[in-house]
Amino acid sequence: MKKSTLTLLLVVLLIPMVSVNAQQHWMNEGGEREDAMTLTPNLENGLEVYEVCSGCHLPEGWGTQEGTFPQLAGQHSSVSIKQLDDIRELNRDNPTMYPFALPRSIGGAQSLADVVAYIEKLPMNPDNGKGEWAAGTSEFKQGKKLYLDNCIQCHGENGEGMADKFYPLIMGQHYKYMLRQFEWIRDGKRRNANPDMIKQIASFNDKDMQMVINYVSRIPVPKDMVAPSKDWMNPDFD
Repeated sequence: MKKSTLTLLLVVLLIPMVSVNAQQHWMNEGGEREDAMTLTPNLENGLEVYEVCSGCHLPEGWGTQEGTFPQLAGQHSSVSIKQLDDIRELNRDNPTMYPFALPRSIGGAQSLADVVAYIEKLPMNPDNGKGEWAAGTSEFKQGKKLYLDNCIQCHGENGEGMADKFYPLIMGQHYKYMLRQFEWIRDGKRRNANPDMIKQIASFNDKDMQMVINYVSRIPVPKDMVAPSKDWMNPDFD
């Protein structure tokens, strides 16, 4: 068999594995997720652990508007535990974060419980990165329709998510970060994605994707969940 033919055969054989892997890695057994979920968090240790994270996600937990790093502030503890554990267990590919998520860097299950509890209590950025289409535009309206038709049952009417089902809070998240994750989930590149979501968004074209994420990026975050201004600085890092 020619080398080129063999290479093509391998590619064809590997394509179906993308969706299978995504299903396999959504809620893997093992790791420290279940243990961390039952532990009482220590916020003082959570702050110490978060210092490792703050170099990229910022002391405020706000990440970056250009989407390299997501906003973590306000996220459900259960969601953050799952994602951290998935990265540690190589169920989610994140080579940049992987060494910083390992037990030798931040500790075991107790440290997971501690740091995510600290993150959850941080006020969110009142000026998250948004898509290009403002309310009233046809793209905004279509994005809202797509959201209500496809996303509300898991992420909630206002993007609040469901902590008990590990569905993330997505209101207030940066547009460019969400857009990248949505594309990876749709295209089978994020191995720990919920298989139900993969099926739900399989028919979205790129413009659909951009419009629905634009809408999500513009969902107002309740005032009691955001910092008093975009210039707020985390006093724990004074």
